[in-house]
Amino acid sequence: MGKNNTIIIALAMVLITAMMMEEAKSYPICNTDTNDLQNCYPAVTGDSPPGPDCCAAAKSADLECLCPYLTQSGLDPSKVKSVLASCDVDNPSGLPW
Repeated sequence: MGKNNTIIIALAMVLITAMMMEEAKSYPICNTDTNDLQNCYPAVTGDSPPGPDCCAAAKSADLECLCPYLTQSGLDPSKVKSVLASCDVDNPSGLPW
């Protein structure tokens, strides 16, 4: 897979994990707060554009670290890729997809 797909899958798994957890609780994964990542859920599951909170979370996320958590996500990779592009998130180097 290309490195863009790896980023997409990584972010998607973190988002799925965040959705399944209670909103009041915050779980750090790869130094990323799962509550912050929930701000991207509407953008990666629907037709909503990413808001400033989503973009802030995407920019601060350690996508290389999150990659293993996201490889089994059910999110649409094209939507996650679109969110990252809309937020001007650079693709980390060295990712397997």
